Amino acid sequence: MKKIAMIPARYAASRFPGKLMQTLGDKTVITTVFHAVRDTGLFDDVVVVTDSDIIFKEIEAAGGHPVMSRAEHESGTDRIAEAAEHMDVDIILNVQGDTPFIHKAPLEKLLSLFGDETVQVASLMQPITDEATLADPNRVKVCVDKQMNSLLFSRSIIPYPRNTSIAINHYEHIGVYAFRKKALLDFTRWPLSPLENAEKIECLRYLENGVQLRMAVTDYIGVSIDTPEDLEKARTQR
Repeated sequence: MKKIAMIPARYAASRFPGKLMQTLGDKTVITTVFHAVRDTGLFDDVVVVTDSDIIFKEIEAAGGHPVMSRAEHESGTDRIAEAAEHMDVDIILNVQGDTPFIHKAPLEKLLSLFGDETVQVASLMQPITDEATLADPNRVKVCVDKQMNSLLFSRSIIPYPRNTSIAINHYEHIGVYAFRKKALLDFTRWPLSPLENAEKIECLRYLENGVQLRMAVTDYIGVSIDTPEDLEKARTQR
């Protein structure tokens, strides 16, 4: 199977514009992510898909493979689908451009799920161990069935601990996805779905169209840089 990693890299992020060009040590955030994914050695190619000349030139200077996309995409998934449509590829792995501490083990685990031919889309989750994360609507939660297929994603607490006498596992969804090419392109052909629109969680579009995501549990992936405060936290982790 031919495997490509794609990193969607939008410059004008709504909560923190220009965050991908902020520095971590002696590199920008986007270059740090690109190097981390490339250095896993898991992929036939690593492509940064961007709407920004600034990011395009940054990745080009770092020896990477940038691709320019249209600016008006609704999501990172739509952005990488535009680039992937005419590529010869079987599995596309989507790594967010603001996750600088991504490492090999979770990506390898994610790719291994496609040994099951029924898997069309896969993603990662990590255990939630503190009440603050569980209550935070910026942290997306996921419930799975016994086969580790996603049942629901939500910004609310799921499952709700109505029965306090039993142990309940809560998981945070990590926004790293892998797709078979057809499943990725299908996503862009379906309209915005009601739950997706309400929660602003794009993978709900798959569930609402009858496609479950196969989930894998991973260790902590690290800070996702959504705000200036997250950037400062990331700088202390280096």
